[in-house]
Amino acid sequence: MTLMDPQRPTAGEGAYHYQIIRRAIEAIDAAEGAPLSLDALAAEVNLSPAHFQRLFSKWAGVSPKRYQQYLTLDHAKTLLREKFTTLETAHSLGLSGTGRLHDLFLTWEAMSPGEYARGGEGLTVRWGWFDSPFEAALVMATDRGICGLAFAAETGAEAAMADMLARWPRARFVEDPMALREEVHAAFDQSGSARLHMIGAPFQIKVWEALISIPSGHVTTYSEIAHAIGSPRAVRAVGTAVGRNPVSWIIPCHRALRRSGGLGGYHWGLPVKRALLAWESARDEAV
Repeated sequence: MTLMDPQRPTAGEGAYHYQIIRRAIEAIDAAEGAPLSLDALAAEVNLSPAHFQRLFSKWAGVSPKRYQQYLTLDHAKTLLREKFTTLETAHSLGLSGTGRLHDLFLTWEAMSPGEYARGGEGLTVRWGWFDSPFEAALVMATDRGICGLAFAAETGAEAAMADMLARWPRARFVEDPMALREEVHAAFDQSGSARLHMIGAPFQIKVWEALISIPSGHVTTYSEIAHAIGSPRAVRAVGTAVGRNPVSWIIPCHRALRRSGGLGGYHWGLPVKRALLAWESARDEAV
């Protein structure tokens, strides 16, 4: 995982790759369902076909043609048909709690309701910018684990930072990327052990725990999450809690879809959500 200059949080290989992906998404959308050849898609992102092929094989693990299929707007519906996860089953199999996520072992500790109500008072939160497969990532952590992970590709670095700082207004924030490096590696490289410090209201934490039960390459729906946490009528509240997830990627809110197959929202931008789902589908296929 590459550390980044906090004044230039979009530098790095991950940023370069993600910008290519973003332009590919725009080209695929503009084609309105018509498949684009390797030459045509490479031309849209201003790369030679050979370079484009190599870049995608390295980043996604599948060919540009196959990856293009994962980026289409109806891919979410395909996921719901073929990779739908019933969260109640996942819970019964022990996939929540100290479970397996992205091929890494994840443990978490939740802040008490009283601590949450105090807005992070007494907490020291360390932060840093890191290069990720989805461009710049702002990561924050307490001594108990990662408490925030934001993607800045669509929102911009300043907005991502302001968003994170506002969540725990009374905490003490210290720039210290080296202190976070090992756990950030575990999260993005999908190896080792990562810890989470989940800072949220009790209902939010229930929703986030349910999200962690969704395996990589699979999806579920907001209504399924509501049933899994014992609040079947609270679909709208579940959607709000999903949107307030402070730890993107590790708590996989991008795997929550509308029952219709629509993507729903994504706090860090829908192009990022589509890239995340497509990347995971490609990796799942390549295994």
